[in-house]
Amino acid sequence: MKIILKKEVANLGDPGDVVEVKTGYALNYLVPQGLATVATPSALKQHEETLRQRAHKEAKIVADAETQAAKIGAVEVKLTAKAGESGKLYGSITAAQVAEALAQSDIQVEKKNITVPEIKEAGEYEAKVKCYKGVFATVKVIVIAE
Repeated sequence: MKIILKKEVANLGDPGDVVEVKTGYALNYLVPQGLATVATPSALKQHEETLRQRAHKEAKIVADAETQAAKIGAVEVKLTAKAGESGKLYGSITAAQVAEALAQSDIQVEKKNITVPEIKEAGEYEAKVKCYKGVFATVKVIVIAE
C-alpha cells in the first residue's frame, strides 16, 4: 500500500516521502498515529502541488540567503578587547560580540548561527555565518588589543 509520510519514521523516510508499506502496518499503525496518510490519487495530486509550491518558496529563501551572505562577506568586523603585555586577551571574542558588531552594520544575524574560532590573541580571524541550510558566509574579524 502506498502512503504519504507526514512525519519522519525511522527506517522508512522523511516527511513528504511517498513509500510502499504493508497494508496492516499502514492501516493499524501509521495512519492512526498520524504519521502518514493513504496515497489516493487525489492525495498524490495535492502532495505534488504542495511540493511544487514548497520548492518555489525554498528557491526564494535560498536566493535571499545568498544575497545576505554576499552582504556579510563584504563586511569587516573590528573588535577591541583588553590584552596583557604579551598580546593575549583577557577572555576571548564570542559569537555574541560578532553578532552585535554585525548589527551595527545593519546586518541582523542570530549569535547561534555564527561560528567563531577560538580567539585568544589580537589579529585577523575568519568567522563562519550560517544564513540558511547550506548557505554560509565568511566574515573577517579583526581583533585589536587595548
